[in-house]
Amino acid sequence: GTLQIGDGNIIACRTGITTVTDFRRMDLAAGGQGAPLAPVFHNFAFRHMSKHRIVLNLGGMANVTLLPSHESNDDIIGFDTGPANVLLDDWIYTHKGETYDKDGNWAGSGEINETLLNLLLDDNFLKQATPKSTGRDYFNPEWLQRKLSQLETQPPAVDVQATLLELTAVSIAEAVKHSKLAVDELIVCGGGAHNCYLLQRLGANLPGLEIRSTEPFGISPDAVEAVTFAWLAMRRIQHLPGNLPSVTGADSERILGAVYEAG
Repeated sequence: GTLQIGDGNIIACRTGITTVTDFRRMDLAAGGQGAPLAPVFHNFAFRHMSKHRIVLNLGGMANVTLLPSHESNDDIIGFDTGPANVLLDDWIYTHKGETYDKDGNWAGSGEINETLLNLLLDDNFLKQATPKSTGRDYFNPEWLQRKLSQLETQPPAVDVQATLLELTAVSIAEAVKHSKLAVDELIVCGGGAHNCYLLQRLGANLPGLEIRSTEPFGISPDAVEAVTFAWLAMRRIQHLPGNLPSVTGADSERILGAVYEAG
């Protein structure tokens, strides 16, 4: 199932703006997972004629869109790789009272605990076949505490932060390596695109791969998700499909969303 927050009727009446909401349930009704929906926009905005690209969104979760070149006949695939910022943000807030780890500086000052890293990577979701999606209902402080409780001695908090960041980098790198796509470029968006240390660790785990922000494409890395749903709303108004069955697992392309007229 999916939980939708916000009533399109009220938003349309109070703003005087025609409102499109509830993008996921039609895909769910068609046998899909209702997520991720961003890959259909990534295909529109970032696909290249001859280069194979991966778009990486670093929000609470990390999700990737595999964009084969236009010359290729391969399917576009999109899925969540695991946690991105969610565990890092929770951990630094608990231990330092800060809402996020600016530039990854705190993580960068710690040591990666290999025993803990292996415990974190030994996870059913990370081993699951694609398509797959996850969220805070799975990767949360309770999940982390269960892993930490398996250690004989508790590492310093800063080392846990360093190890959580490495979990993000390694799980993304493994997804890229197992994609069977000879990737030329990794295009990064979301809040995590500003985490310099995370990008450094991604580069270390994916040597030789060019890592770029969405900024040169004319979209701020912080705005990609908002632009995606504005674009999906436009697709709904134009009666065009907004999902990719190869990504969500739906039985066919579907027009997504409910429209609430302003007047």
